[in-house]
Amino acid sequence: MPDPALSLSDARLTLRGNAGPVEILRGITLSVAMGESVGLVGPSGSGKSSLLMLMGGLEQATRGEVRALGQDLTRMDEDALARFRRDNMGVVFQSFHLIPTMTALENVATPLELAGQRDAFPRARAELEDVGLGPRVDHYPSQMSGGEQQRVALARALAPRPRLLLADEPTGNLDEANGQAIVDLLFGLGRRTGATLVLVTHDEKLARRCDRVVRLRDGRLDDSLVRAAE
Repeated sequence: MPDPALSLSDARLTLRGNAGPVEILRGITLSVAMGESVGLVGPSGSGKSSLLMLMGGLEQATRGEVRALGQDLTRMDEDALARFRRDNMGVVFQSFHLIPTMTALENVATPLELAGQRDAFPRARAELEDVGLGPRVDHYPSQMSGGEQQRVALARALAPRPRLLLADEPTGNLDEANGQAIVDLLFGLGRRTGATLVLVTHDEKLARRCDRVVRLRDGRLDDSLVRAAE
């Protein structure tokens, strides 16, 4: 059997609040296969986004193990984690996190340049054309709609051809029409590149587009092996 894309074993996350330690994740054991798409759902505060952050090495587990592509993220320092994300992961957030002083083309090309890609700008242009923004490559985020900015963010995440694609409520700031367009692009481009997708969403219908739905409640898995109905 091939190694899973993502594997968590008794992963726990405790953060310090004003009133003392707060247990966010309470022992998550979960495996995601290569090329699988998984939807993370659950009530607000259930730990969905925190679990995604552990998977991406953006938060360090307090206890337990988190492995991605066979690498133990819990044993990496911040520099090693940053390099691992650069080389293997694409992340899309609800907030677009574009650099306001850069054009759409520059926002997509800059991570490729930092990774040493000599064809950064041609590849960035091709990615923006793939998400329907060919005529907007020289526009700044302030000159673009929310839907267009999220398309730029998606192009930026997919341009390095990541093996892992993590999306945290990518339609949360969009209207229904733009949200549907982003979802179609996310699944279509993700499947085309063969990326493993983990999607945090409050939308059950959207989650059912994934191969599997994983439910969280109070920092624990709840009915984690429910298969998508579609």
